[in-house]
Amino acid sequence: MGISNFPASLQPIIQQGFLEREFEQALRSRLGYRMVADRESFAVGIGETLTKTRAGLKPSVTTPLAAATNTNLDNGLTPQGWGVEQYTVTLNFYAATQDLNMVTSRVGIASQFLQNAATNGEQAARSLDELARNALFAPYFGGNTRVSATLASAAPSIEVDDIRGFTTVFVNGVQTAVSASYPLTVTVGSNTYLLIGVTPDVNNASSAPGGISGTLTFSNDVSVSDGTVGNAVRAATASAIVRPQGAGTTSALQATDTLTMSALLDAVATLRQNAVPEIDGVYNCYLDPVSARQLFADPDFRQLFQGATSSNAVFRQGMVNDFLGLRFITTTEAYVQSHPTLAGLYIRRPIVCGKGALIEADFAGIGADDVAPKDALVHIIDGVAMVTREPIDRLQQIIAQSWYWIGGFCAPSDTTTTPNTIPTATNSNFKRAVMIEHIG
Repeated sequence: MGISNFPASLQPIIQQGFLEREFEQALRSRLGYRMVADRESFAVGIGETLTKTRAGLKPSVTTPLAAATNTNLDNGLTPQGWGVEQYTVTLNFYAATQDLNMVTSRVGIASQFLQNAATNGEQAARSLDELARNALFAPYFGGNTRVSATLASAAPSIEVDDIRGFTTVFVNGVQTAVSASYPLTVTVGSNTYLLIGVTPDVNNASSAPGGISGTLTFSNDVSVSDGTVGNAVRAATASAIVRPQGAGTTSALQATDTLTMSALLDAVATLRQNAVPEIDGVYNCYLDPVSARQLFADPDFRQLFQGATSSNAVFRQGMVNDFLGLRFITTTEAYVQSHPTLAGLYIRRPIVCGKGALIEADFAGIGADDVAPKDALVHIIDGVAMVTREPIDRLQQIIAQSWYWIGGFCAPSDTTTTPNTIPTATNSNFKRAVMIEHIG
C-alpha cells in the first residue's frame, strides 16, 4: 500500500528512508556462516524443489596406446564416460512480525518505529545465519557416530546415537536409500559390516546437535565386542572430523583435548588433499571466542609468533587473521554441547570451509510487483523483504512491521572426486569442509 495511506505524522519518516537504512545496517552486522554460501537465484515457475547436477571428471590416462591395437574404426580405444552427482535445495518460507500502536506509543513513536525495524533486521540476520549453520553442519556430522547400547549377544542390529550419513548411498550420482541391493560399508568397532537398513527412533535420544538416534541393521551379525556402548561407528563415505589425540568419537574426548594448531593444520591438509578451492586465497574457519582463545595457549601457536607478540597483529587484536592458510571468523552461533559422558565439560566445533561448501538459493519472485506493488512499503535488503503495513484496524492505530525470506540452504556433495581423478582425494561424500571437535 502507498505512503499516502499512512498518518501524516509518519509520512516524513518513511519518505526519508530511515527505516530501510536502519534495517539494512542491522542485517549486515550479523555473524558469519551465511558468508560462506554461494548465492544463487531460484527462478520462479519451477516448483519449490530444485535438483542440480554436477559433472565429474574422467580418470587420468598414464598408459601409452599400443601401436598394435591402433587399428579399425575405434583405434583400439574404449569409450569412457564421466560420472554425475545430484544435490537438492528446497525453498521454505520464513517470516516474523510485530505491531506498533501509534496512540499508546505516541511519545516515542519515531524511535520505537526505528527500533522495531532494527530488531526485525537483527532477528532476520540471526535466523538466516542459523539456517546456514544448520545446513552446513548436518552433512559434516554424517557417517560418524557411536554405539549407544551394548549388545547382549551377537545380532545384526545396533543402536547408535546418530543415523545421519547412514541412510543413503549415491547410485549413479543420485542419493538412494540404503538396502540389501544398495548396501553401505560401515566400520563398527574394529570390523567392517554391510549396512542394509536404517530405522530412526520414535523418541529421538541423540546427543549430537540436530542428530537423529536410531538403529542400524547389517547383513550379518555384529559381535558383542564391536557392538559395545561407546565404540565408533563410521561409514566408508563419512565426512572428515578432526579430534585431538585421534579420538574416535565425541564421547572419547578428554578434558585435555583442547583446540591446537595441529588440529587446524590437519583440517587444512584434508581440504587440500581433496583439491577444495580456497576462498580469496585461504580457507575460512568459523569458531567461537573460547576456541579462538585456546589457540593462544597452544605451544605450537605461541612458538610460531615467539618474539613478535608486541608488534604482531595476531596478538594486538586478540584474534587470528589469514595465517597458515586460514582466515578465522569468530561467531557466537557456533555449536556448544555438553559432553555426553563427562559432567562440566563442553564440546566445541570449529569448522574449516572451502569455496562451495554451502549454497544459498534465494527465490527470485520475492519482490515481484504482483506480490509487492511498486507503491508498497516493501524493501528487499540482502534477499530479505522488510514490510511495513499501514493501520487497517477500525481505529487506524496499529502498524505492522514484518520481514520474510523465501529460500533455502544446502551443502553440495563431491562424490565424483575420487582417487581415480585426484590421487590424494578421500572417500567422503562431502569434502568441502572439515569439522573439528574439542573440549572448551
